[in-house]
Amino acid sequence: MRAQLSGGIMRIGDFEVGRIGFGAMRLASDGWIWGPPADREGAVAVLRRAVEWGVRLVDTADAYGVGANEELIAEALHPYADDVVIATKGGVARPSPEEWIPLGRPEYLRQQAELSLRRLRRDVIDLYYLHRVDPQVPLADQIGALDQLRNEGKIRHIGLSEVTAGQLEEARGIAPIAAVQNLYNLTDRAHEEVVDHADKHGIAFVPFFPIAVGDHAKAGGPVAAVAAEIGATPAQTALAWLLHRSPNIIPIPGTTSPGHLAENLAAGELTLTDEQFARLDRLGRATS
Repeated sequence: MRAQLSGGIMRIGDFEVGRIGFGAMRLASDGWIWGPPADREGAVAVLRRAVEWGVRLVDTADAYGVGANEELIAEALHPYADDVVIATKGGVARPSPEEWIPLGRPEYLRQQAELSLRRLRRDVIDLYYLHRVDPQVPLADQIGALDQLRNEGKIRHIGLSEVTAGQLEEARGIAPIAAVQNLYNLTDRAHEEVVDHADKHGIAFVPFFPIAVGDHAKAGGPVAAVAAEIGATPAQTALAWLLHRSPNIIPIPGTTSPGHLAENLAAGELTLTDEQFARLDRLGRATS
């Protein structure tokens, strides 16, 4: 099964990936994203199935499980297929399960990249995101640290997470930026400007939490009406809306279930008419 490839191909730097990736955060043990998965064998199996079914972008972070999520990916996928892109992130400290603290000091970012390399069993990280901009450190210093890693051959491409269009433009003046990962879905549209700015400059936009939530997204809700028209689930329809929204968008839905994985990837086969897209778009703007 490689259904997601029918949704098209997107470039991240010099890599080509399908339009739907896999976000590994949900494989962590609990709601705090603190430890290893409760069902390790199941988590390994779903990662392997994702790659078998055509996923070519797998996303994690050093903060997920305090390194355990990266180790899980290595256990499941190493040695990696040549065309599988592994993305991770650094720049958030986790001193306790409840705390996610931006930490962008250059020496910390460089240390975390080295640790990610070891946990992932990689010589080079394909895509390394600044997980959050640290307001206490000049952005030039944070991007500069990642650019140093890129020049040393330890990361191939630089990404940013949860940034504004202004921050993206500032970062682009310091180093090449290949991808942006922000919260964005049908009903959370705060980053419309970033989507368009990234598209204008050939930068991949990777929305996390890409499946819309809320009463309108439940069975019998407004999204379900369009879903019924195209023979899909509301979750698939929300993903189809993203793929239609802009050609630079690569959603990374995550799951612990092979069944939900298959459902998510099948969204790449769906086609919305312009009228259906516009109807969903108006709904999303009204509820965001």
